[in-house]
Amino acid sequence: MGDNAVWPDLQVDSWTPTRETFHMWLQIVGKIQMASSALVNHWWNVTYEVSARGLRTGLMRIGDQGFDAEFDLLDHQLVLRSADGGRRTVELRPRTVADFYAATFEALAELRLDCVIIPSPNEVSPAVPFAQDTTHAAYDPVAVTTWWRQLVAIDRVFRTWRAGFAGKDSPVQLFWGSMDLSCVRYSGRVAPPWHGTPPPSCPAWVMQEAESRENASAGFWSGGSAEGSFYAYTYPAPTGYDTATVSVGHFDAGLGEWVLPYADVRTSDNPDQTLLTFLQETYAVGADLAHWDRATLEVDPDRLAAQMLTPR
Repeated sequence: MGDNAVWPDLQVDSWTPTRETFHMWLQIVGKIQMASSALVNHWWNVTYEVSARGLRTGLMRIGDQGFDAEFDLLDHQLVLRSADGGRRTVELRPRTVADFYAATFEALAELRLDCVIIPSPNEVSPAVPFAQDTTHAAYDPVAVTTWWRQLVAIDRVFRTWRAGFAGKDSPVQLFWGSMDLSCVRYSGRVAPPWHGTPPPSCPAWVMQEAESRENASAGFWSGGSAEGSFYAYTYPAPTGYDTATVSVGHFDAGLGEWVLPYADVRTSDNPDQTLLTFLQETYAVGADLAHWDRATLEVDPDRLAAQMLTPR
């Protein structure tokens, strides 16, 4: 059985009000990063990285001033740091989205950072403007920290999987629109134009940029099962993808994705290996059916291990 300290149990329904509030806070800071960084492949510039204390942005810039932000989920504060040594914090506690929004922009102003964003959320309905959202106001620090510890464990396995790919691939990153941690591999070929139905309050051009290249995506989100779910899909999905066979997980026809409940990973004899098997098998199914050049794209992550451990 998995170690519950490393792979903690968190029932999705137990922290819904907190998750919905925190989601909006992530979107506020994520939009600050969007407005303060150059567009990088498929929106990689707007995401969060799992850190040793929570979730952090990359280095942002307004004018000639660099700054970053980190949700510290141990001390429960948003930390804003500028490259000239400035630092401000916003407390993470039960408070409305409107209050958090105002406090965050007050902190930016104190750091002399003038940032303009589109002040309403994406991928949710209704999309209540941040300054008017006085409904979402919950914050359970234990639940948020537990969720982050799940991400720490998942990030480790996703990074192991990423290390076996020599082609273009994304960082392991959390997207604030859907609040999912993901990693994506690319075939190197242009994808057909995306013509699906976009998420609510999300323009189609956002998805067209996200899916502009053939890819095999994998991720984790707090939904789909009692403790959240892992997912995997290939875009465009090749013929036979939905009827293939893998040893863990199942294909969800409604989602058009392979799904593996978090609880199945957490309670397995070897959670890391169970998740890694899901990632590799679902990728291999799509890559083989779509005729990816796997011999060129894949690599042994331990290819230099002996040399790196040899004393000089």
